[in-house]
Amino acid sequence: MNILVLGSNGMLGSDLVSRLGSTYEVTGKDIDDFDITSTGDCHELIAESHADIVINAAAYTNVDGCEDHEEECFAVNAEGVKNVARACRTLGSKLIHFSTDYVFDGSKRTSYAEDDPFNPLNAYGRSKLQGEQYLRECSDNYILIRTAWLYGKNGKNFVDTIIARAKIDKSLKVVDDQIGSPTYTVDLAAAVEHLIYGNHRGTFHVTNRGHCSWYEFAKKIIAYSGLSDIDIEPVSTERFPRKAQRPHYSVLSCKKFSEITKKAMRFWQVALKDYLNRLDHMTVRASLN
Repeated sequence: MNILVLGSNGMLGSDLVSRLGSTYEVTGKDIDDFDITSTGDCHELIAESHADIVINAAAYTNVDGCEDHEEECFAVNAEGVKNVARACRTLGSKLIHFSTDYVFDGSKRTSYAEDDPFNPLNAYGRSKLQGEQYLRECSDNYILIRTAWLYGKNGKNFVDTIIARAKIDKSLKVVDDQIGSPTYTVDLAAAVEHLIYGNHRGTFHVTNRGHCSWYEFAKKIIAYSGLSDIDIEPVSTERFPRKAQRPHYSVLSCKKFSEITKKAMRFWQVALKDYLNRLDHMTVRASLN
């Protein structure tokens, strides 16, 4: 089976290439190889790849930046999905695409199911929802995966940011009224492999198990990193304003994924420890080179 990963240099894309490459013939392409906003580029690239499955991990993910660059955000996250989906339909390729918890408004206090009503609060969420709608309109052979709070080795993420800030400033302020599920890209890539192996279709929520606030997440990052004398103060969203409004509660229910694949995602605390251990190993290797 041939698999084409779009956005292969990114945080999720690089882990998809690594995970799937041991079982399948995997080709990775990124922004230097094609323009996802170009219909012709997408069709030509997918045609040349002869891909049985195309995985779209390319996205405009700067949530606050989307507020200032909404046209570019929609071009990538919505029109780009349409371009890829149409090419896949024409060429007979299955499409796996990723969306976000931010398509929901956070008004629930129980985890969101795949068919719960949408109401995105920011431009990023609106662009990803439009991309979902194009995917459903243009394809009947797809997997749509909504996920949340991603972190991994090849991209800017909350875990690395907290560690870097803690090494400079012993006093941090982190919001405690936004609740979600931190998700390690290595684990998400493994979940994708399970969905491919089972030849599944449809929409799935996939995150690491459990949930926390950003403040609770930061506390665990500091504790597991072995950093000492770091004071973390919980603050409200109102005291830490951002350009893009975030949902206060965006926990996704992964019940459907677990029931269909018979696989359970790791708890977010276990996944975080694994990531930090790998970071330590990479730091040691870098110091030896």
